[in-house]
Amino acid sequence: MTVENQKQVKLASFNNDWYNPGAGTIKRTLWYFINVIFFLNPLNPVSAVKVYLLRLFGAKVGNGVVIKPSVNIKYPWLLRIGNHVWIGEEVWIDNLAQIELDDNVTLSQGAMLLTGSHDYTKETFDLLVGEITLETGSWIGAKAIVCPGITCGSHSVLAAGSVATRNLAPYTIYQGNPAEPKRKRHIK
Repeated sequence: MTVENQKQVKLASFNNDWYNPGAGTIKRTLWYFINVIFFLNPLNPVSAVKVYLLRLFGAKVGNGVVIKPSVNIKYPWLLRIGNHVWIGEEVWIDNLAQIELDDNVTLSQGAMLLTGSHDYTKETFDLLVGEITLETGSWIGAKAIVCPGITCGSHSVLAAGSVATRNLAPYTIYQGNPAEPKRKRHIK
């Protein structure tokens, strides 16, 4: 068997038929263009239009939500946003599974919420997904990453550039890659 044939066999054995993004091809295609025009577009600063479009495509969105320009949202029908949430510039919400942002959550510039990964122990590199929950008052710093299956406890902080690979305890500040607890968060 040639190397080319071996590659074809391995690629053909990749199967994630179990994964359902929750919407058909037409809805996903429409969302792709809406996302490009209204969300990824750095010239669109109007949050109210973005909130309306998210709701139109099935997201549950509370009041007082601010969505800055250049935000990328994979599937709005797998997104719940509470009240008074701030989503900063260049945030990427890659929600192959449900993401919940409770009230008063902040996603700083360039933060990334990743619900998908791959099983590196298999030749087929199968897709793995896990829900993400950001509890009330949690703050994800600039360029920080939250990995699949993570819950960020109430009022926890993930410092800029850090990577959350395990759950974050409430009222605790985390920093590093992987993120480690550094101190308690005291709110005045």
